[in-house]
Amino acid sequence: MRAMIRSNDMNIAINIIGDRVGSGLGKAQTMAVAHIVDGAITSWDEYEVGWNLLHGQGPEGTHHARIVRFMREHAITAVVTGHMGAPMVNTLTKLGVRPVVNISGDARQGALTAVEILNN
Repeated sequence: MRAMIRSNDMNIAINIIGDRVGSGLGKAQTMAVAHIVDGAITSWDEYEVGWNLLHGQGPEGTHHARIVRFMREHAITAVVTGHMGAPMVNTLTKLGVRPVVNISGDARQGALTAVEILNN
């Protein structure tokens, strides 16, 4: 069962390269999940997802299914990335996950920026 997430208690997924926001979500190697409570990051976990290697493999829809599974498993509220294609934006929106794109720079700051966007 998915826990209810309040606007002051969110899980934000960030496509990362080191400590920076990565570009294309569908080709991310590593994702971070920031748990944010009352505007502060209370935990930061990193996952080697390998989507960069898996992109384009398997039957149509397989790749989006991997990403959707990750979002559900981590009860993600929003995704921060430098780029995301329209089909992925559509998929995440249907899932109830808010895409926050065209973000660059420090990944932790990107997560906090996403919370500001969501709360405005």
